[in-house]
Amino acid sequence: VQLQASGGGTVQSGDSLRLSCTVSGNFFSVNNMAWYRQAPAQQRELVAEITERGRTNYADSVKGRFSIARDNAKNLVTLQMSRLRPEDTAVYFCNADVISSRFSLNTYWGQGTLVTVSS
Repeated sequence: VQLQASGGGTVQSGDSLRLSCTVSGNFFSVNNMAWYRQAPAQQRELVAEITERGRTNYADSVKGRFSIARDNAKNLVTLQMSRLRPEDTAVYFCNADVISSRFSLNTYWGQGTLVTVSS
């Protein structure tokens, strides 16, 4: 199982950016999907998560600005980020709880994509 993230880049404060992450490989299904971020010298933190049925949860710092969505048919999760701030600068990681073909549950991480917001 592999997670491939894309969409990072450098933007200015107030701009928008959309991250995407696709799960590929041999598995049965994908449960929760999420985005985390890690800023320099800080711990990785949850940004947003979404269940298989579409229930979402956001960090307080991004509520009203970020929106997570998924396409179960494509095993795709996206993070639409609006009104970006310099403090949103971080490496963003996608995360997925995957049920294997043997019905074991494992958590996988994408490689990380850098988002830089300049003031």
